[in-house]
Amino acid sequence: MKELTYITLREQPEMMDTAAAWFNGKWGVPKEAYLDCMQAYLSGETELGWYLCLDGEKIVGGMGVIENDFHDRKDLSPNVCAVYTEDSHRKMGIAGELLNMVVEDLKSKGISPVYLVTDHIGFYERYGWEFYCMAQGDGQPEMTRLYIHR
Repeated sequence: MKELTYITLREQPEMMDTAAAWFNGKWGVPKEAYLDCMQAYLSGETELGWYLCLDGEKIVGGMGVIENDFHDRKDLSPNVCAVYTEDSHRKMGIAGELLNMVVEDLKSKGISPVYLVTDHIGFYERYGWEFYCMAQGDGQPEMTRLYIHR
């Protein structure tokens, strides 16, 4: 394993297509949807960005920030989305490092609080996130947990 590097997509914009394909492979959301969000970020249209962990040149973790992560609480924005770490790189602090990077980057731009939806209990709390409320995921039969980082 090479040294891990944490970047925003703005630091390596040439990775946009690779990153969009990687996120699409993890979550099944169309690659074009990721490309649209990433292009808006790279062009400066939005400060809601994309964050990656690289092992050498390979993406091993990542997440983005979007207005709404497919739930009914449109008033709670922005949302961390597409949080994923490769199985081979789990339990190394990658997601926590990326979460902290996202929160600090957004705070530096005057964007706070930030939200996320998850079914995980106990993980996000380690990084300063607090359970906020339940939300209804688009097309989902069960409610999901919505967290806030202030």
